[in-house]
Amino acid sequence: MLKFMKNKILIPALILGVLAVFFSFRYLGSDDKVSVEGQNDIILQTVMGIIEQGHYSPRTLDDSFSLKVFEKTIENLDYDKKFFLKSDMDELSQYKFSIDDQIKENSLTFFNKVNSIFVKRVDAASKFYTGLLQKPFSFDTNDSIQMDGKDLAFLNNEKELRERWEKQLKYRVLAKYNDLREAEEKKAKDSAGYKAKDFATLEKEARESTAKVQERYFKRLIKFNDNDRFALFMNSITGSEDPHTDFMQPTDKKKFDEMMSGSFIGIGATLQQQEDGRVKVTSIVTGSPSWKQGKLKSEDLIEKVAQGEQPPVEVEGYDLDDVVKMIRGKAGTEVRLSVKHTDGTSEVIPIVRGKVELEDVFAKSAIIEDEGHKIGYIYLPEFYVNFNDASGRRCSKDVEEEVRKLMAENVDGIILDLRNNGGGSLSDVVDMAGIFTGSGPVVQVRASGNQSITLSSKQVAPLYTGPLAILVNGNSASASEIMAAAIQDYKRGVVIGANTFGKGTVQKIVPLDQFVTSSARQKIMDALLASSKDGQADYDGIGSLKLTIQKFYRINGGSTQLKGVTPDVVLPDAYELIEETGERRDKSALPWDKISQVPFEPFFAPSSFAELAALSKKRVAANQNFKLIQQTAERIKRQQDNNIMPLNEAKYVAKLKEAEEISKKLDALDSMNTGLNVYNLQADLSRVNIDTTAKTKNESWLKALKKDAYIAEASNVLGDWIKGTVKITAITPEDRLKQRRPAFNHAE
Repeated sequence: MLKFMKNKILIPALILGVLAVFFSFRYLGSDDKVSVEGQNDIILQTVMGIIEQGHYSPRTLDDSFSLKVFEKTIENLDYDKKFFLKSDMDELSQYKFSIDDQIKENSLTFFNKVNSIFVKRVDAASKFYTGLLQKPFSFDTNDSIQMDGKDLAFLNNEKELRERWEKQLKYRVLAKYNDLREAEEKKAKDSAGYKAKDFATLEKEARESTAKVQERYFKRLIKFNDNDRFALFMNSITGSEDPHTDFMQPTDKKKFDEMMSGSFIGIGATLQQQEDGRVKVTSIVTGSPSWKQGKLKSEDLIEKVAQGEQPPVEVEGYDLDDVVKMIRGKAGTEVRLSVKHTDGTSEVIPIVRGKVELEDVFAKSAIIEDEGHKIGYIYLPEFYVNFNDASGRRCSKDVEEEVRKLMAENVDGIILDLRNNGGGSLSDVVDMAGIFTGSGPVVQVRASGNQSITLSSKQVAPLYTGPLAILVNGNSASASEIMAAAIQDYKRGVVIGANTFGKGTVQKIVPLDQFVTSSARQKIMDALLASSKDGQADYDGIGSLKLTIQKFYRINGGSTQLKGVTPDVVLPDAYELIEETGERRDKSALPWDKISQVPFEPFFAPSSFAELAALSKKRVAANQNFKLIQQTAERIKRQQDNNIMPLNEAKYVAKLKEAEEISKKLDALDSMNTGLNVYNLQADLSRVNIDTTAKTKNESWLKALKKDAYIAEASNVLGDWIKGTVKITAITPEDRLKQRRPAFNHAE
């Protein structure tokens, strides 16, 4: 099933004109009856045509490409090697080097074969767990289980496969048993006279719980139909072009749009599926239709869902995604929820669907007081924009507003936190950079054929000119890397943290509908609708392709592709010892390269930031938080190198304790006073205190900021700048004349 990569970047309208010449073909197939296979034939042909004519650097369809598609398909279907047998692989291996030829011939021979075998193997495996979980497990043997599928081999027969399933189920039962045992020990400790359940009782409960989980797992696999598996196969093809070219089914496109915009049409309730199959409300989004209606509460159980006055549907045991689909719908329509409240009473709650904005996605700020100076802190989780609503929220405007509010409170410096920010809108990052740099180039974009353009900020002068820090880590990708790179190249601020992800490519969403005949489109839509679970799926197209069409480059000419951005001030990171992280993990990633730089004028001398880095390095060496982070990095590295879990209770508990000891140390250090006083802006007080839910969420956020070692060190670095401990030397007009075209910095 398609998994959206968090790192992403999408292009502004001004670049799209050059694509028109690429996307000029149209599928010219006949209007004969479109079967499920015919539907897939058209989609395959259309996708490959778009890739061939529009991809930044389309791969040659050869044996090497075929092998990549083969391996990705098998891995995506059966990473843990618990379905396919070695004999299946022997049979499928005949296609290893012919999938490229099948693609050229618009043939789905390999897909049809692997699909039929997989369905058969899932059906066979679904019969294993019931019998295996009927008899008790013993946890005093010395067996173990390999948790990493890439280190496993395909097995010879169903007997061996059943044994692998037995080990995996035993591991799940052991983990559940351990959780139950710990809960019982806590009850006995907290309640005098409480008699804890014995091993046999807890082990049986663990098996019963695991059986329910497996039952839901196989229900999801059965629900994963031919269309879903075909989408997975298509993503094996597109993923062999590069990691960010994705085929999207209609429902996937909707999810992507919601992710980018930070909003959707629904009721604004966060749901969770419990182990017994019931659906519980875990929170209500402030300002949402549910919040305004007022009757739906956290901890309520949703028993039935009805569309207006239509008969209700009992949802216990339904997959959570299906329940969400029932509850969401068009704005202005009514959904009726039959719920059971925590006091045992039941109620039917009518809610009119409307726009729900996920506040956690949007930029927000706070003020940090440290040693007498005030630092503004802006949190930006992604570069969001609503492509379907020109008047919708966009990150560049929101960050500008946060900067203005912070300036009104007379902050001495600003931290922009881009950690774990996977990117988003390219036009917004250009506008956002201008807030701090004013007019001038921000990023270069090159299309296929080496045609390059430079995107420049339209901001006449910087809005904010004071001390600036950009926080990044290994999950800062795409647009985040453009922002960090621009600030670093201009020497406008100091980049702090860990090396970034390394995604230097640009994607465009291309709907497939425009490339097929109207009659073929309708037949595909009919086939999709017929294969949906209830025949009522809300499809607005036959699918889309997220296509890599360009690469972007820093204004100094270097690419962020693969290498990412190396911070000016490097801080320890828990994942720094893992060799293959970020873009480098995927062998299909496009290579690093560089182009000519463009003229730009730096703000400060490079030596200024080198001094800030030297002082930070001394502090970090003596900081217990960062020492513990380095220990965590070593433990993660050991776990990666030896991903084997014991099925012996004593050894399993010992391995858990190793991890828990580190966690306890982190918890202890988190409770230490960092010396930071963090509080809300005056302009935000009414919003964060609008109700108890918003107030609690805000208090938790501020508390987390106070414990954050990276924010504390970024504050220290800016403190050295603000207090003049390090003199940040501005480059004079005379210096700029001498240094119009600065050399590559250390990040390249």
